[in-house]
Amino acid sequence: MAEDREILREIWEGKLPVCFTLASEEVSTPIAPDPFYLMVPRLTYFPLVTDKVRRHFVRCIVPEKHDNEMWLEFENHPLKCKITYLINTYRHYPIGLLYDLFVTNSELPWQITVHFDKYPDNKILKCPSKDVVESHLMHSLKEADALKHKNHIMALMQERDHKQLWLGLLHDRFDQFWSANRKLMEHSAEDGFRHIPFRLYAPQASSKPFIQYLVKPIENEKKLTLEDLLHKANLDFDSKGPFQVVIHGIDIPLETPLQWISEHLSYPDNFLHLCIRYSET
Repeated sequence: MAEDREILREIWEGKLPVCFTLASEEVSTPIAPDPFYLMVPRLTYFPLVTDKVRRHFVRCIVPEKHDNEMWLEFENHPLKCKITYLINTYRHYPIGLLYDLFVTNSELPWQITVHFDKYPDNKILKCPSKDVVESHLMHSLKEADALKHKNHIMALMQERDHKQLWLGLLHDRFDQFWSANRKLMEHSAEDGFRHIPFRLYAPQASSKPFIQYLVKPIENEKKLTLEDLLHKANLDFDSKGPFQVVIHGIDIPLETPLQWISEHLSYPDNFLHLCIRYSET
């Protein structure tokens, strides 16, 4: 992958401009606070980048709510970590995935409403500290490695390697993260990974939060493509009109090999988070 390092860096450096605004009904000062603008990495999670947002707005709410957990909303979708409960596992959605899922018109800056009151416990679980995100990341990396290498790599990595992965993401340090993550991308040239770690988000085609199944990158000496992955879902995506498969805001050609996509376009949790996006009519 050394020759493709620039691709990895381009994906890592992808950012989104966000405009945070305090919910009008929660403003307790005579003058509402100014919006807070921030460039946020697509690959990270909101709890890792919103400390400044909290400090900016907390002075403008009633004192008894200063210790409340902050949560975010976009067009009536609570964002926070966007945690979905499934088979006793908490799924934290990266910022770039949230944008690709919810923003259909590519409007920028992304307009997000900040709340300190009426936490929607029935929709999202609380994320009281960055330790929760670290725990989720390590769990996801182990799950991805189980699919790719039967968990052999994560089991052999030392604690300092795990910290390299976490601190690299936390502090937005490409070289620190990839010095450890490159081990998780190793494979034999002939076979590729055992299976491709991915989640397919298709709310128009499925009632599930995401779709996941076992897919090999190579079958019968044939390199499988993104189109092959979609075919194995047994869902009629075309019935709802023209669509794109989007990750990191990129429309991925259906003929792209799965092994290449997994090596170069996976999120830091080593999963491909693929969104089915239909053309607006």
